[in-house]
Amino acid sequence: MFLHRTIGLPALLGLFFSGGILWPGTPCAGAPFSGFTNFRQFQEPSQGIKSDTLIYNILHQYPGLFDSLLSARDELGIQIIYTRIDRSKKGKPVFREHRFNVDTGRYYYPASTVKLPVAILALQRLNELKIGGLDKNTTMITGSAGGRQTEVCNDPSSPDGRPTIAHYIKKILLVSDNDAFNRLYEFLGQEYINNSLQRLGYRNVQILHRLDISLPEEENRFTNPVLFMDTGGRVIYEKAAERSQLQYAARNTRLGRGYLKDGQRVNEPFDFSKKNRLTLDELNSMVKSILFPESVPRSMRFNLSPADYAFIRRYMSMLPSESVSPLYDTANYQDTYVKFLYYGAEKGATQPGLRIFNKPGDAYGFMIDAAYIMDTVNQVEFMLSAVICCNRDGVFNDDQYNYEKLGLPFMKNLGRVIYAYERTRVRKHRPDFAQFLFTYRD
Repeated sequence: MFLHRTIGLPALLGLFFSGGILWPGTPCAGAPFSGFTNFRQFQEPSQGIKSDTLIYNILHQYPGLFDSLLSARDELGIQIIYTRIDRSKKGKPVFREHRFNVDTGRYYYPASTVKLPVAILALQRLNELKIGGLDKNTTMITGSAGGRQTEVCNDPSSPDGRPTIAHYIKKILLVSDNDAFNRLYEFLGQEYINNSLQRLGYRNVQILHRLDISLPEEENRFTNPVLFMDTGGRVIYEKAAERSQLQYAARNTRLGRGYLKDGQRVNEPFDFSKKNRLTLDELNSMVKSILFPESVPRSMRFNLSPADYAFIRRYMSMLPSESVSPLYDTANYQDTYVKFLYYGAEKGATQPGLRIFNKPGDAYGFMIDAAYIMDTVNQVEFMLSAVICCNRDGVFNDDQYNYEKLGLPFMKNLGRVIYAYERTRVRKHRPDFAQFLFTYRD
């Protein structure tokens, strides 16, 4: 029997926040949150707030870090899902989810988190096509059918200059590359993405547009022609340019009290009704499905091979310094980059033995992260997903968001407090990390 209980929670957290436990950085102090717009207005009807007491009780022990957040939970749109993981005698994971203020009717802009399902679906689509010679490493040439569509014939960041689905996914999961997402969106098409997720039971997802390029709704329905070619230049598969006929559920999602348009302020709520949507519940479920596919009903599992699962897990947890191609400038892409939960704005080395498998996002003042966190040194594993709105003035498109003073400290402190709590839990059996251990240099 493995009993892992090294120190009581109050003592452990006391050491944690006093600096007595030596790992990178210290949590940031809380900040006042008066003056926020209530972001629940102009949204879809609530489907019921799901909360239990555990998360609240843990956070409430540290009023300097969390009390102002807890009292402003609705204004800040805070939602948290914490999943405890225990193991059976044979190593099978047993999950217990705890929720704080989770409401699928409360909209937040999902930002880069939509890249995770699209990356997964790109591998699934290859498996469905079942074409000899077509796989994630096949050369992918993106054409243009007019409008503001752009072509891609080479990728200087890849080892041999070839654009491939594998390399796009790597860039998405390592540094959240926007162009890589757009190329997979164009390969799959709006209909395939949304219909596939609906069939898998993700009823609230709407992925409707590219990222980092502002296009009208109609133009986002059009996707580029795409060719896959072998090393001899022979076309293996061709996907024609297409227009999506997707009929998606209408939403009335207007947030805040103003926005900037062409440099001028418009004093009315910003309309998110035709923006992407991915609830925290469903994002959390997608991460769980990739890390623990046997834990979800077979009808909700993606059509992936064991090699596909390993590929996604590897790059969800890989650090920028471990990548040779692309070779990232570590001055701009530290190893803690896009690891919001636990590291926040920390820069420098990561904690020995700790790996975070995650997909974060931040845009329009919303900050999201969904993660599986494992510590092979202290035999800890758990899942944690959270969202917070960092838009103090309720004005969108002004780039005046409180990521540094609000979002990143919240994510860091939340991740570390839950991690510290996990260090106190009794585990009868050691976690089985075999499926999550990789060689990372490439």
